Amino acid sequence: MNKLLLLSTLLVLQLSHGQTILQPSRVFDGMEMHTDWIVLVEQNSIRYAGPSAGFKIPKNAKTILLEGNTLMPGIIEGHSHVLLHPYNETSWNDQVLKESPAERAIRGTVHARNSLLAGVTTMRDLGAEGAGYTDVYLKKTIDQGIIPGPRLLVAGPAIVATGAYGPKGFHDGVSVPLGAEPVSGVSNVIEAVRRQMGNGADLIKIYADYRWTPGAASQPTFLQEELDAMVATATSAGKYAVAHASTPEGMKRAINAGVETIEHGDGGSLELFELMKEKGIGYCPTLAAGDAITQYRGWKKGKEPDPERISKKKASFKLALASGVPIVFGGDVGVFTHGENYREMELMVEYGMKPLDVLISATSGNADMFHLDSLGKLEKGFLADIIAVQGNPLQDISAMKDVSFVMKDGVIYKPFNKN
Repeated sequence: MNKLLLLSTLLVLQLSHGQTILQPSRVFDGMEMHTDWIVLVEQNSIRYAGPSAGFKIPKNAKTILLEGNTLMPGIIEGHSHVLLHPYNETSWNDQVLKESPAERAIRGTVHARNSLLAGVTTMRDLGAEGAGYTDVYLKKTIDQGIIPGPRLLVAGPAIVATGAYGPKGFHDGVSVPLGAEPVSGVSNVIEAVRRQMGNGADLIKIYADYRWTPGAASQPTFLQEELDAMVATATSAGKYAVAHASTPEGMKRAINAGVETIEHGDGGSLELFELMKEKGIGYCPTLAAGDAITQYRGWKKGKEPDPERISKKKASFKLALASGVPIVFGGDVGVFTHGENYREMELMVEYGMKPLDVLISATSGNADMFHLDSLGKLEKGFLADIIAVQGNPLQDISAMKDVSFVMKDGVIYKPFNKN
C-alpha cells in the first residue's frame, strides 16, 4: 500500500473508533512510572490516564494491548537540524555549499518521518544552516498533513555576528552562502530579529560565540548590548531567544541578556550553571553531537581512552547536574542520524544523570521549557502525542531505541505489532 494512502487509512480508522484504550505493562506519565494504568484517547485528546481498576471502559472503545511495553508521552527533541545529515556522509561545508535548498528539503522530509517513527512527536529545529527558511516550509507541510513529521518549532536561518560563521577558508574576493544570517550593530540586529519572526521563525537562535577563523578557539561574538537588543525584540513580540554558547564569556553574556536556553555550554562553570538555575534558563548539552564528531575524527569509542573533548564534556555535565540547572534533552541530531535521538538519552545516563530525570527532561521538562502547555504528559486534557517502547527505560535507557507505537495528535503513525 502507498505510504500516504496508509497514513490516510490510519487516520480514518482512528477517527472512526472515536475512543481508544491503550493498555501497556507500565505507564510513564511524564513525571512518574506506574503499573496497572490505562490511557483513554478520544479523537486527539487524552480523556483518562490512571489506574485501570474501577475504570469503566466505554462500550465502543477500541483496546490496544501493549504487553511488555512502557507507554509514555511523545519525545520532545530540544536541539535538531532537520536539514542536516551526518557529517561523516557529507561535511557541513559541502552540505551548505553543494546541496541546494530543494535537495535539502527533500532530505528533510525523510528526516522528519524517521524522527516521528522513532517516537519524536515534537522537535525544536535550531537553524536551517544555509537553507534560508526551508525549515519554516517543512513545518508548514507537516502542519497541513502533506508529509508526516513531528510538530516543529523552527528558528529559521539563525543569527551570527558579521565575519564569525562559515563556510570559511576563501580569499576575500569570494562570496559564499553562509550557514546563518550575519549582522552587526544594535539597529541591525533588531531588524534581523524582526525579519526572521516575520518570515515565520518561532524562536530566535543566536550565536553568542564562535570561531573567527577556521580551527581557532571559539570567542565571544556579539556585544552585550547587541544580545540584549535581540532578546528584548524577540520577547516583546511574544517569542524567545536561545544561544549557541560554549565559552564562559559567551555564556555569561547570553545569560545576562535573558535567553531561555544555552546550547552546548562546554565551558560552563558551576557558577554559570547556578546563575542559569537562578534565572530559570535551561541547559541543552548536546552530548551526542560531540560524541559523534569525535568518532568521525577517528576516536574508537570503547577501545581508546576518552579524548580531551569528551573528558571536558563529562566534567561540565557533572557540574550542571550538581547545580540543579534544568537539563534540556537535545542531541543536535542532524550531526548524527535522524531517528537515533535516543543516543543523547544513553549518554545523559552514561555521564551521570538518573534515567527518570532523563525521561522527565525529554517529555514534561522540555514541554515546560518550550511553553507547550498541552504536551509532555499523559494527563486528562493533554493532546494525544503518545508512544510506547519495548521494555522499561528506567531499568535500561537503551529501551528508548525500541519504539513500538507512535501516536501524534490522536493519529497512529506506527501501529503496535506484538510480533
